[in-house]
Amino acid sequence: MLDERKTAILSAVVQEYIATALPVGSTHIAAAPSVRVSPATVRNEMAVLEQEGYLVQPHTSAGRIPTDKGYRFFVDHLASPGVDQNTSAQVGAFFSSAHGRLEEMLHRTTDLLAHLTNYAAVVVGPKAEAITVRSVQLVALSSTAATVVAVLGNGAVESESIEISPLLTDDQIATASRHLDASCSGSALSLRLELNPTGDAEVDEVCDRALASLTLGSSSEHVYMGGTSTMVAAFDALEIVRDVLRTLEQQFIVVSLVSDIVERGMSVAIGGEHGVQPLSACSVVVAPVVVEGEHRGSVGVLGPTRMNYPQALATVEVVSERLGRRMGESEAGVGG
Repeated sequence: MLDERKTAILSAVVQEYIATALPVGSTHIAAAPSVRVSPATVRNEMAVLEQEGYLVQPHTSAGRIPTDKGYRFFVDHLASPGVDQNTSAQVGAFFSSAHGRLEEMLHRTTDLLAHLTNYAAVVVGPKAEAITVRSVQLVALSSTAATVVAVLGNGAVESESIEISPLLTDDQIATASRHLDASCSGSALSLRLELNPTGDAEVDEVCDRALASLTLGSSSEHVYMGGTSTMVAAFDALEIVRDVLRTLEQQFIVVSLVSDIVERGMSVAIGGEHGVQPLSACSVVVAPVVVEGEHRGSVGVLGPTRMNYPQALATVEVVSERLGRRMGESEAGVGG
């Protein structure tokens, strides 16, 4: 455990490096309001912090920069962050005017987060299988293809394409659509619904195929990304930028990364802590989206380890809270 003076010096180094991206010297830190000791004393303390793994000295400079361990200590000893009035007002205005399809709102939420933090933003939406079905419709696209569309209680729309027999008549498709709607409405797809026979084998077959396709599609999580272009300016090394952008294109990795951090009960994963090697130069700040006590998704930002943690934590927290509240209102049919 660091004593009070070392803690103040480390905190000042982290904040200065976050602000300037330049190695930090002892003279500058000695003048910080929270430190106020001689440059020689700061120099000695910074040398100890380096020996203990909290700081590192780039070979090109006399100044020092934080290590992942240094950032971790800083984050763990942060006072509970709060958002500024401007951010709070922007978030409030956004969700007050957020209507329409859930997918559109989640996509726009990533744009909001990216705009507020200047980092890449990610929103993992709820699995459709957990949400009550509002209505189902089967629509023929051609003589051999149809789309089954489910509107969910939270405003999301799930659609899957299926093959159909060219022998099916329009009346049979209409019958199948009504049967699916009557059987699924008011239930969640996770219940693995079983359809009662209609008395028409061809209708039953297309209904079973449509429900199976919907159920399979609804078990996957939907991920929305925004602001990934900010990563280009976040790093000096082109190779790091390339690795980060390539990894963020792989949705499965992004979903696994965010879910793993949330499941571990963490709000911040710094550098190598998250275990995704191509993103080892990045930190991730996440918060769960909770609706009526249930975990329905996650929101987060991803940026360099030289991240403004107080701002990122506060912004992600307020956005996750307001998103959860808005999703709850949509499911309850309020203002949707």
